Amino acid sequence: MADFLTAVSTKKVSSNEPFIQEVKSLNIQEDAVTTDSAESALRALKNQPSRGTLNNVLEYFTAEGFSLLLPDPLNASIAHQLVNDTVPNYWRSIKGSKAANQIGKILRNPTSLGHIVTRLRSLIADSRQRKKPGEERNTAEHISDTLEVLELILHGDDTSFFILKYVLSLGKTDIQKKLIWKEYLTQVVSGRLLSVTAEAEDVLKKSSDVSRASSWVADGKKYAEWLGRNLAVLLERSPESEDYLTAVVEFCSKALGLGYIDFIMGASLQAMINNGEVDRLGRLMSQMKTFEQRKYMNAIVAFAAKQYLSAETTNKTDAPIPSSPITDAAAGLIYDLIKDNDVLKEHLVSSLTRSTIPVLDESLSARRSVIAAVAKDHDKLHSLLESLIKLFGDSVYIAHTPVLQQEALAQTLALCSGYVKRSQPMFLTMMAKSTYHVNGMSNRIGASSVRARFLGIAVGVAISKMVDKPELQLKFELEGAEAEEASWYQRLTEVNDKVGSLKDLKSQQNSTASVKKPQPKSKPTPKPTNLSGITEIQGPRVIEVMSESEDDDADLMMYEKPDSDPEDDTDDPTAINRNKPTAPVYIRDLIAGLRDQENYDRHELALATAASLIRRKANFGTEVTDHLEDLATILTGLQDNSELEWFAQQRQQALIAVLLAKPAQMAQWFARSFFSGDYSLQQRIAMLTTLGIGARELAGMKDISTDELVPPKPNFPSKRLPPHLHQIYAEEDSGPSVARISSSMAREMLSPIASQAADQLSGPNILKVRTFSSRMEVEKKRHKPIPNALAQIVADNFFFPLTGRWWLQVRANSDSIYASTHLLPPFLQTLSILLNASGPNTLALPQMTREYWDLLLSVRGLASKDKNILNAVLFGFLMLLETNENKERLATEQGRELMETQAWVKMVFDSLGAGSEEDEKVRVLAAGVVVRCQEVVEKYQRRMAGILMDY
Repeated sequence: MADFLTAVSTKKVSSNEPFIQEVKSLNIQEDAVTTDSAESALRALKNQPSRGTLNNVLEYFTAEGFSLLLPDPLNASIAHQLVNDTVPNYWRSIKGSKAANQIGKILRNPTSLGHIVTRLRSLIADSRQRKKPGEERNTAEHISDTLEVLELILHGDDTSFFILKYVLSLGKTDIQKKLIWKEYLTQVVSGRLLSVTAEAEDVLKKSSDVSRASSWVADGKKYAEWLGRNLAVLLERSPESEDYLTAVVEFCSKALGLGYIDFIMGASLQAMINNGEVDRLGRLMSQMKTFEQRKYMNAIVAFAAKQYLSAETTNKTDAPIPSSPITDAAAGLIYDLIKDNDVLKEHLVSSLTRSTIPVLDESLSARRSVIAAVAKDHDKLHSLLESLIKLFGDSVYIAHTPVLQQEALAQTLALCSGYVKRSQPMFLTMMAKSTYHVNGMSNRIGASSVRARFLGIAVGVAISKMVDKPELQLKFELEGAEAEEASWYQRLTEVNDKVGSLKDLKSQQNSTASVKKPQPKSKPTPKPTNLSGITEIQGPRVIEVMSESEDDDADLMMYEKPDSDPEDDTDDPTAINRNKPTAPVYIRDLIAGLRDQENYDRHELALATAASLIRRKANFGTEVTDHLEDLATILTGLQDNSELEWFAQQRQQALIAVLLAKPAQMAQWFARSFFSGDYSLQQRIAMLTTLGIGARELAGMKDISTDELVPPKPNFPSKRLPPHLHQIYAEEDSGPSVARISSSMAREMLSPIASQAADQLSGPNILKVRTFSSRMEVEKKRHKPIPNALAQIVADNFFFPLTGRWWLQVRANSDSIYASTHLLPPFLQTLSILLNASGPNTLALPQMTREYWDLLLSVRGLASKDKNILNAVLFGFLMLLETNENKERLATEQGRELMETQAWVKMVFDSLGAGSEEDEKVRVLAAGVVVRCQEVVEKYQRRMAGILMDY
């Protein structure tokens, strides 16, 4: 073994260089492959190209005259190779460079977008498959890279314009051009790309390997706004070409299927108003189908009302109604779109009459703008007046339409009458003397609803003053607020809005953008700490002399140990915060503390003291009333970022205090924000809870189940159980507060029915022993009358705004969130609580009963599919029957609804078998409703004989 390696020869080498030398240069470089054709470029991509080769290939692909737009096999192979091989291997190294921008430009075509969608789908499917140990692949990084490439491809508001330009210039035949453009619309505009990217974002959120900001391509609203800006560029750079206009019309038709038409039109209109290209949109809409024109017009009116007219306020006082340049400018916007389009004019006339655009019923300024635009065409204006007068006096409309819509129609009729009076007074006189108006006034004055009668009186007097002589004019003796509001309706006939210039919209848009410019967040200031060391005390000292004798302390009284203070738990003086925030004393300090979520102590203290401060200052000056809407907006949109322990209760207390400061004004604000604001489900439920509990407090009612939502009186501080014991012994919150109130009210109302049934089963009443109480005990148990401050304002400010807007939202959208299983039960429970709190003597109770009964009967189909909705519907029926103490009126006016309710609830009761505890609660509620219905039917069956025969 030792001779295994034998030296053959030995040579001695002499060199001046050291044995280990430093490499001065590394001359290893692959030769970059040159590219002179698409085929050679594809071969280079397949042969694992170097960075130099890749740069040459990208330079060739971005040269003038080359595009992957045409759907041939070579282009498809190149796109497939770039998406599935080049991007995964090179993206992390070239991201942010010139090469990355070149890739984005090369792949900006329908062929490449199709390959990206296919790759994303395969990656998503691969990420959801269960792999064996050792076979896992990190698909999250590949998904993230593909999304970044997609963002780069779609970046810019002119993406669709360039693709359409290349389609029209490079397409060989008309059929090929249409097919390529249709493929692009299917991928980008109709929602395929949005759905796939949203699915990919969902995979990334569940993965912990990749941390990145969410892609705007996966956000429906941001994606729709990008499409809207693309539409604006398409119209702005539109050449005089029929093929181009047809392609843009197809773009708009596909965009309707995306479901974000409001955001698309909002972004598009903002860009076109800035560029002064609104006329082009009018010409484009005239080329669309009729139903598409109507949908886009609805979105335009809704955008104008929310973006420009939302700040306009309505004060129903006897004072001249001022003109508004913004209202005139909005009228100019609408007129530019409809001036040569009879389809849109007819649609606006129908919308003003039939409430097909929800925002028109909510905004008087929006109605003023639309009427001013329509008034330019006298024939359409006369048609509008005739339709309004016919519908306003219709008896069925008066009996079954929500009051909110009736008020909007009355205001529209007054405005339209003024325009007709100024343009053709003879036509207004003829319509005022027609049978439609005369019979309509009779139906209005004879209506059972107080509000419906008042609207008829107000509008009738306003029209009579315009067409009749002074001695023949209608006159009604009205007092107080009704007289002032009737004068306001007369002022509406004097409104004469003009068609203004879009420059006012542009200026307001720019000012709004400057106001909404985000301010940089200030970094939270750290709590000051005392970092100085312990210094020796100079000068004289006080020395304590300790005495071992305790005889002198024998006569001292012993005190209990005081409650512990968490600030004193440490002996380190540097850890004590000596700059503790103080409780806010002024409302402006409270608002600042609520907004300052970076400072934990200040924010917590502001939220804890908000309710008591608002209640204390509500009737002291105007400090609270001047900031009510600001407080409501901040509190409603507040997020629990600091994870405060009593966040929900304290915020609810503050919201109730805000409502009680100005009940009528703020109830309408909460009702409006519930339907129009951009809030979460929990925030919307908090608004309903505010309305329900605030209404009961106004009515003088107290709730044991919601005592924590009413600030308690200051009491002597006491210790709280440790957290682990507090969770055991503290009462648990069982759902929203309105649900707890409704549950306790249902128990109270069903207990007499149960006791009555027990009495009937326990034998004759003659055999029962009755105990007689003394007069003093009877007086002691008798409830003292409580003034009901809610009864006068509940209908117009609480109840009707909720029911009216609910009908508008549900009719406008069949899949509305307000009819969902999450929001509908608390909404119905809130209405039931409001009805019960208003009391049986409320003047508007018949109208409230009629509207609420129609609403409950309309959701029976939803109630049959969900137990929570069914529970809320049955509770609503029970409230209707319990609150209306005048059963005779109920049997006379609501006989048909009563019989329909009884039949349906019986069917529900029979279909529910004895099962879970939840089913048993529903059965008890159904039984209570059936018993109450039977009581009314048996007592007034002769009066209801005709109804029974028809039924």
